[in-house]
Amino acid sequence: MRKQERFIIWPAYFDQSRTRSEGRKISKNIALPAPKLEELQKVAERLGLSPEIVAEASHPAAHWLKTGAIMVSKKGSKLQILRKMAKELAVLRAKT
Repeated sequence: MRKQERFIIWPAYFDQSRTRSEGRKISKNIALPAPKLEELQKVAERLGLSPEIVAEASHPAAHWLKTGAIMVSKKGSKLQILRKMAKELAVLRAKT
């Protein structure tokens, strides 16, 4: 599953209800409750990150949950990409 030119992005990175040790990567003030894989895919497409879905993947901190993941192109550091995605995810949620 690992590819050198892509980052793996898990929904847990953006989940406001998780702690850092449970997999959240961004600060709580920009995190959102229960992000869905489809939302992350839309956001990644909007940002031009060429997302590729891995539907049956499990985050290592919660290996019993099959949350899925997306793989995106490396266009900056992983933290920069996560912050851009979080902001765009907030915009997407505000529209719906």
